[in-house]
Amino acid sequence: MKTRITELLGIRHPIMQGGMHHVGYAELASAVSNAGGLGIITGLTQKTPELLAKEIARCREMTDQPFGVNLTFLPAFTAPPYPEYIRAIIEGGVKVVETAGRNPQAYMPALKAAGIKVIHKCTSVRHALKAEEIGCDAVSVDGFECGGHPGEDDVPNFILLPRAAEELKIPFLASGGMADGRSLVAALAMGADGINMGTRFIATQEAPVHEKVKQAIVAASELDTTLIMRSIRNTERVLMNEGVKRVQAIEREKGAALSINDIMEHVAGVYPKVMNDGDLDAGAWSCGMVAGLIHDVPTCQDLIDRIMAQADQLIRQRLGGMLA
Repeated sequence: MKTRITELLGIRHPIMQGGMHHVGYAELASAVSNAGGLGIITGLTQKTPELLAKEIARCREMTDQPFGVNLTFLPAFTAPPYPEYIRAIIEGGVKVVETAGRNPQAYMPALKAAGIKVIHKCTSVRHALKAEEIGCDAVSVDGFECGGHPGEDDVPNFILLPRAAEELKIPFLASGGMADGRSLVAALAMGADGINMGTRFIATQEAPVHEKVKQAIVAASELDTTLIMRSIRNTERVLMNEGVKRVQAIEREKGAALSINDIMEHVAGVYPKVMNDGDLDAGAWSCGMVAGLIHDVPTCQDLIDRIMAQADQLIRQRLGGMLA
């Protein structure tokens, strides 16, 4: 399938694996890229730029296909050494960076000078337009359904994607609720140029996370996620568990007086305990509503092949047949 995204990134299928903390390692990124999508290494999961350089080199040994690196830009008071991380990306020959969090404008000159394609994650049309203005090559438009941080506007993809298509000139990916060929065809119909999947790729054989995490996603329905940190405008969609219930109890108790420090132990430093150790109740961890559409743990190759076959069947037979 050819779209503006496949041509921009040099990939066979318009499917990207989003950056995910303590999930986006070389094992998963290379498997997605080998299957024809775009795999992503999560940059800040690597504690130093030197470790990121090693992870990029490790991924390079596992695939000869394009892959990218996610860089999430945090508030200034917690900022990692981004210029050094970017240097590791450039020296590693990586040609795609998925940026997220704060505006990446300060780092765009270095990325663009190295010929790197920048895809910024956005949860609103206004943020997507700003990304286009500062020179991003594409955006990932994240609807309210998505795992992680959906923004504060609460606009689902059935509205957000067509609105993005009305306003943007650059290509964009649909993120949030993407799981299969139906998702891909629907996203394309609404103007997107491909899909960006996070939660769906956690439940794959190559995802280097504890089996309990994968099975929790398979067992979950679309009703098993919830939102936390709304009152401090840092909304996150997470899988309901005992740790999340503790967060919500504190939120109810503190009300408008809640600060991030009140819940820090339940939302910070949680991912190694969950993803590595399988302690599902250690705290809050991101999961999309799309869990309700995830019923198995395939290889990345089988998953992407299945998505593309279903999309082909839908376009050529079901939808094409309706025109007849």
